[in-house]
Amino acid sequence: MASTSLKTLLLVFVLAFIAETSFATRKLTALVVEKPVPMKYHNGPLLKGNITINLVWYGKFTPTQRAIIVDYINSLSSGRRVLSPSVSAWWKTTEKYKYGRAAGATISVGKQVLDEKYSVGKSLKNAHIILLASHVPKIRSINVVLTATDVNVEGFCMSRCGSHGSTRGKGRFSYAWVGNSETQCAGQCAWPFHQPIYGPQTPPLVAPNGDVGIDGMIINLATVLAGAVTNPFDNGYFQGPATAPLEAVSACTGVFGSGAYPGYPGNVLVDKTSGASYNTHGVNGRKYLVPAMWDPKSSTCSTLV
Repeated sequence: MASTSLKTLLLVFVLAFIAETSFATRKLTALVVEKPVPMKYHNGPLLKGNITINLVWYGKFTPTQRAIIVDYINSLSSGRRVLSPSVSAWWKTTEKYKYGRAAGATISVGKQVLDEKYSVGKSLKNAHIILLASHVPKIRSINVVLTATDVNVEGFCMSRCGSHGSTRGKGRFSYAWVGNSETQCAGQCAWPFHQPIYGPQTPPLVAPNGDVGIDGMIINLATVLAGAVTNPFDNGYFQGPATAPLEAVSACTGVFGSGAYPGYPGNVLVDKTSGASYNTHGVNGRKYLVPAMWDPKSSTCSTLV
């Protein structure tokens, strides 16, 4: 499994995010700035070609909230012309993670399931996430479970904001999970749209789609999807030990624009009308703030602004 980093904090007023174990989670923990470690390829298969993202909406999401996330996923490999910098340009960095001669995954939205009656309750373990993800098609897909604000997930807000992984044996498939942290731990999982719990108390940014929880989910969804295609089975691309890997995006956690440093997301674009911060354009006129991604060719955290 993989993770997005989480649990804002730092002993010497330094805020930094790191990934934990095989979970692509956002984790805020004490760290000192170190020289970048090369993103090593561990000889395993990657996800490439046409990949469908099937969505399980667990709990209550408004139509507007669902549209924001669906538009983001559709923006990853959109052939439509959008303003620059674009979400699709950000996603193209995954093509630099090569496996054989081919590289890169073309993403599209597949089946969507609404589970508004909490079929397995409001307190979920990872086994429940896998069960829910198994309810949609599994061939050439990443099945993503998105949990609403009133759903507790094992490790949520304590060690992760989202995760990705894969099942074993016959019928193996890739899955991911991201939770809406707005009412549980926005200062951890929705930063920089919310005041951090620990570390430098810089003013939060204005969410580009006007929803702190959902715009925070976009950051974590971006992290787990990039990890899912570049390290789907724990033997693809990652930095550091397999027990605590840093993946394509979690290696750059907390960086959104040039000049970023712990506690400061970097130089991003600001909408003159709404004051919202963003760094990419998507389909249907959407604007998003996406995290930096590690560029394996330049060995740097690549930002579009």
